Amino acid sequence: MALIKSISGIRGTIGGKPGDNLTPIDVVRFTAAYGAWLLQTPGEKKVVVGRDARISGKVVNDLVCATLQGLGIHVVDLGLSTTPTVELAVVEEKAAGGIILTASHNPIQWNALKLLNERGEFISGADGEAVLRLAESETYEFAQVMKLGKYQKKDGYIEKHIEAILSLPLVNVEAIRNRGFRVVVDAVNSTGGIAVPMLLSALGVTVKELYCEPTGHFPHNPEPLPEHLTDISREIVKGQYDLGIVVDPDVDRLALVCEDGSAFGEEYTLVAVADYVLTAGKVGNTVSNLSSTRALQDITEKAGGQYFASAVGEVNVVTMMKEKNAVIGGEGNGGIIYPDLHYGRDALVGIALFLSHLATSQMTALRLRSKYPNYYISKNKIELTRDINVDKILDHMRKKYEKQPFNTADGLRIEFDREWVHLRKSNTEPIIRIYAESDMEAKAENLARKIISDIKEIITEKLKK
Repeated sequence: MALIKSISGIRGTIGGKPGDNLTPIDVVRFTAAYGAWLLQTPGEKKVVVGRDARISGKVVNDLVCATLQGLGIHVVDLGLSTTPTVELAVVEEKAAGGIILTASHNPIQWNALKLLNERGEFISGADGEAVLRLAESETYEFAQVMKLGKYQKKDGYIEKHIEAILSLPLVNVEAIRNRGFRVVVDAVNSTGGIAVPMLLSALGVTVKELYCEPTGHFPHNPEPLPEHLTDISREIVKGQYDLGIVVDPDVDRLALVCEDGSAFGEEYTLVAVADYVLTAGKVGNTVSNLSSTRALQDITEKAGGQYFASAVGEVNVVTMMKEKNAVIGGEGNGGIIYPDLHYGRDALVGIALFLSHLATSQMTALRLRSKYPNYYISKNKIELTRDINVDKILDHMRKKYEKQPFNTADGLRIEFDREWVHLRKSNTEPIIRIYAESDMEAKAENLARKIISDIKEIITEKLKK
């Protein structure tokens, strides 16, 4: 099936042969490598572990905790939790790092180890490479029996997470309660089914729970895209609710559904929350990645701030947010990063800020969405043979469009007035991903087709000679 090793962790399908899939042997090997990396620095070592509700979660959790203890590392096990909750807990526990057991939006057969540093943030590229080298060389040593790590199970961190959100100045609890919102929640039978209703109850919101039992049996594809959200859309229309809230299995992505059952748009989750932060709080800078909608730049500049684009990946967004002192940032997949709470994608704080925006503006979700400029992103890919040099293709494309503004921080992004196209190569397979955005769907599709035609021409005329 699949085993994908990256700088931020290890992801794969459960079962099969070691080295080809995420087997118990692979879980132990990569956990040991991460633990050995932590042990290279002085001081007592403690790691926070938490997981989503995947069926494989308990097995993987036991292996991870036991391996860390075997290295002499103390473990704080949060059990069923969310990615942002674990991130906050690392700091609260003064831990050396954290491991989140979740494959995020991937289907049920997947699981993963996401690796955090002492700040509760994803480890850097350089640190990730060091962990991968340790895993490859297996140069780690386990502790003697009297020096094994301790194990502690800790409950209550989701409650602490929610308390921290409610204490944020821009979370207007009174306004939300006064609006008397009626909301449907789809938590895809994972840990969002624990955390989201708990948050909404604290905000005085009436909740209809849909797929909120944390059984790990996903009732539909867990990626919160419109085509997977037909059940919640029907429920909203039938019950006359104000809003639909959808999270992925580890609760770091937030999608919203309007009162008529239509999608608010994952790209626009960050846009709406940023609009609220920039108008209700202080004007400042914003950051999203190069594949995210231009709408964030529009509302940031309208408010008087500056917008910056980073390479794709949460760690890259966070790095640029710190460099540019951004007041909010994130990714167009529904990922909200609000530094006043922590530097990590957090659907729970996104929910609280969005509801505050909805409540104080006295708008419906549909009306609020209509405030923002409409852009459409066309997502495509070209599959290549392994003998084709993708870097050379991107270089030829850069030269072809050298008169246009371009960015090479992550592949190649080319600007065409208020349109753009982003070309990214895959690190695991011979593919070029092509994202194109315009103010009309047909124009975005046409732009993507033009770029695909250019690439095919380059392959035929220049790289096949």
